[in-house]
Amino acid sequence: MSAAAPPHPAAPALAADYRAGQLSRREFLTRATALGVSAVAAHGLIGSAPARADIVAPQAGGTLRVQMELKRLVDPRLADWPQIGNFLRGWLETLVEYRDDGTIVGKLLSDWQADDAAGSYVLRLRPGVTWSNGDAFTASDVVHNLRRWCDASVPGNSMAGRLAALIDPATRRLNEAAVDLRGPHELRLQLSRPDVTLIAGLTDYPALVLHPSYDGGDPLQDPIGTGPYFPDNFSTGAQATLLRRDAHWWNRGNGAWLDRIDYADYGTDPAATLAAARAGAIDMSYQTIGEFITAFDDLGWQRSEAQSAATLAVRFNQRRPEFANVAVRRAICLAVDNAVVLELGHAGLGLVGENHHVCPLHPDYAELPPRVTDRAAARRMIAAAGMAGHEFELISLDDAWQAASCNAIAAQCRDAGIKVRRRLVPGQEFWADWKSHAWSATEWTMRPLGIQGLMLAYHSASAWNETGFANAEFDELLIEALAVSDAVERRQTMQRLQQILQEDGVLIQPFWRHLCNHHQPLVRGAAMHPAHEHHHGDWWLAQD
Repeated sequence: MSAAAPPHPAAPALAADYRAGQLSRREFLTRATALGVSAVAAHGLIGSAPARADIVAPQAGGTLRVQMELKRLVDPRLADWPQIGNFLRGWLETLVEYRDDGTIVGKLLSDWQADDAAGSYVLRLRPGVTWSNGDAFTASDVVHNLRRWCDASVPGNSMAGRLAALIDPATRRLNEAAVDLRGPHELRLQLSRPDVTLIAGLTDYPALVLHPSYDGGDPLQDPIGTGPYFPDNFSTGAQATLLRRDAHWWNRGNGAWLDRIDYADYGTDPAATLAAARAGAIDMSYQTIGEFITAFDDLGWQRSEAQSAATLAVRFNQRRPEFANVAVRRAICLAVDNAVVLELGHAGLGLVGENHHVCPLHPDYAELPPRVTDRAAARRMIAAAGMAGHEFELISLDDAWQAASCNAIAAQCRDAGIKVRRRLVPGQEFWADWKSHAWSATEWTMRPLGIQGLMLAYHSASAWNETGFANAEFDELLIEALAVSDAVERRQTMQRLQQILQEDGVLIQPFWRHLCNHHQPLVRGAAMHPAHEHHHGDWWLAQD
């Protein structure tokens, strides 16, 4: 943090919460750095040390071949899968970055500072940053991106929900009076209401920063960015390449060691990825699942693991008539033991979920009474709702872990006398219509704060609300929770939010995933990220 940004007043209280055992180390680091405390200072407050970088100097050169699904590229603010963001990160960067240890660090920002109530933020840009065409990166470029992100009239723009406190409700666009441009490298944001998630929301892939010349079309056309690579080719569902550029990268000499990164899409079947690894066609997997972890271990590849709040939301679409009745949704939830789903669907790798999409890893998680499974009661509830003869259809991707998880859910429902038909669909078919399925499973990426996931997935106005859930009390409590800067205090409101999701039978959220990937022993800097992010600048190859 620069000398202009003093430690946040809330930092000592957060450190006290950590020492009292009310926050984990990771929770403390996320909350403190989101308010503007530097990662080094945050570690210092609790007497810990940042993770050590590789003591071996990175070597430049080489090509890294990475397996990952390649989904159709879109305007980043409309992106709804981390794989899209991972390729775009080759030449586009975020203002801030979420790191493996839970800290939020500056990327295009040098530092930032929230006021005591998280109602205003000062953002300071890193000096010397240039776009790939040679233009200087300035605070005016940030304002341009804020205008794009805050345009709530654009369908599918999830950033509008993340930055709602900067939007004029009358125009559904950026409130220009909320932005004070203080010079080429500094701006102040005055929110209409406090929001502790603002900085954490800017780490996510829809918040990639675009050059003012971008017109909202194909991001591959004239790809100007601040990042170290540029796209050489891209084919949805097939292959793509990033090549290192030598001119105008602001951080040259401090990353982006690889000459070339080749992505290859082998579909959703992990057996195909394993076959590619055995054939020597790839050097790194996007993620490794279940029994395939051991198979990759046996190849002699390095395993990387991450605790995560990534999850599977097996949700009911309340807009559909078969799930409009809360008794039906609650009956199906009552029939399912989430621990069984974790064991059968994800090889026991993770934490059991509680059907409310807030993880014990999140700073604002509130502990609730243990859930119960009662299949006899579920059978009675379905009969009382007049749905005993109805056959429900549960849709999932045809990949291994999601299919196995939904198979475990369907089997338990059948044990309770609830008729369930399973349908497996390929990725392109599923993604084309993912928000309209009646009952389906969607993979959700980790966000640093629990309240973020609730805003993104369950607020009635969210672009990513796939459940049709609309609850006035829930929406009101969400806004209240956003204004509480102390994570321990916010748990009081979070407890009720979590209860509402359980009571309304919004979803079966069976587990929190323990994430894993594998790479060749010579690959460095490619540890599994808890939010599936690819930080290309960290990757390098040991040449000998």
